Amino acid sequence: MDTPRPYHLLFVCTANICRSPMAEGLAQAAADRRGMQMICRSGGVMGLRDKPAADNAIRAMAEVGVDIHGHLSRGVYSEDVDWADYILVMESRHARKLRSRYAHSADKTLELASFGGMTEIRDPVNGWMFRFRRCRSDLQRCIDTFVDQLPPIRHR
Repeated sequence: MDTPRPYHLLFVCTANICRSPMAEGLAQAAADRRGMQMICRSGGVMGLRDKPAADNAIRAMAEVGVDIHGHLSRGVYSEDVDWADYILVMESRHARKLRSRYAHSADKTLELASFGGMTEIRDPVNGWMFRFRRCRSDLQRCIDTFVDQLPPIRHR
C-alpha cells in the first residue's frame, strides 16, 4: 500500500522577512483547515540569514491566529529546490533569479499572485500595518486558490 506523501511547498520572496514567511504560515493553516498533508518552507533570493520576521508581519499574522514569531530568514538553496513540489514566488524577478541559478526549478516555479488575478504580491517591508494586512489578504486569496487546485491525496 502506498504511503501518503505531503505536498512540499516553498515560498520565495526577496529577504524572507515579510511575504514568504507570511505565505508559509498561511499555507500551512490552509492545509490544516482542509485536512491536507503539506509541509511548507520559505526563503529569500537575497540570501539574508537569521533575521526575524518583520514586527508588522508577525502582528498581521497573529490577527488571524497564525504564529510566525519564531521565524528566521534564510536563502534558497539547491536542496530546497530539489525538495519542493512547487516553488511559489512573489514577483516575476524572483522566478527569473531562481531559474537562472537552478535551471531544474523552471517547471515547478510559479508566480503566486497569478492565482489571485494579480501580477505580483507587493512587498510591505517598512510599511504601515495596513500594508501588511493588505499583503496578508492578497496572500490568503492566492494561497486558497492554489491549494484548492491540488488533489487532496498524494502517494509516494
